[in-house]
Amino acid sequence: MEKRASAIADGRAEELVWLLEHPPLYSAGVSAKTADLLDPDRFPVFETGRGGQYTYHGPGQRVAYVMLDLTARDRDVHRFVTALETWIITALGDFNVEGHIREGRVGVWVERKSPGLPPREDKIAAIGIKLRKWVSFHGIALNVEPDLDHFSGIIPCGQTAHGVTSLVDLGLPVSMDEADHALKAGFEKIFGPCIAAAAP
Repeated sequence: MEKRASAIADGRAEELVWLLEHPPLYSAGVSAKTADLLDPDRFPVFETGRGGQYTYHGPGQRVAYVMLDLTARDRDVHRFVTALETWIITALGDFNVEGHIREGRVGVWVERKSPGLPPREDKIAAIGIKLRKWVSFHGIALNVEPDLDHFSGIIPCGQTAHGVTSLVDLGLPVSMDEADHALKAGFEKIFGPCIAAAAP
């Protein structure tokens, strides 16, 4: 990923988005606090250099590593993060899920309402990026059908007042292929046309 981002910055390669699934692991961003790693022996822990804190990656979660040239687009980090959030919200709309952006909280959130209980907000997608020479890498993680218990080994993104959810947890039997289709369509609405590429 870093080699590709460098090649994009040098004009030797085209922009690229990778869609993948990781085996179960925890990743630490540059703001990760040791106390937020509650179960350090549960899964491998990787220091990533991206923004943000601890998060979980694993089967049933679609990770998109986004390598885009912001010099050719718009050299505005805040606007870029907002565009990533809007991309996810657009994709969620294909499943009639209303995603939200919240001030002071990176990522995409959904409201959960249960009879007799106060409403709560859970995180359905995380964002953690890095820029070098105005080329982005790392990216987003959308919870399609991961084992949500695996998030209990960390304090996800340092948030203790909110939970984590997924499309399947919301009662939507969405497959990874369906999620990919929605992500591709949403990406084109926000960032422009794209074509399928062979896996590296």
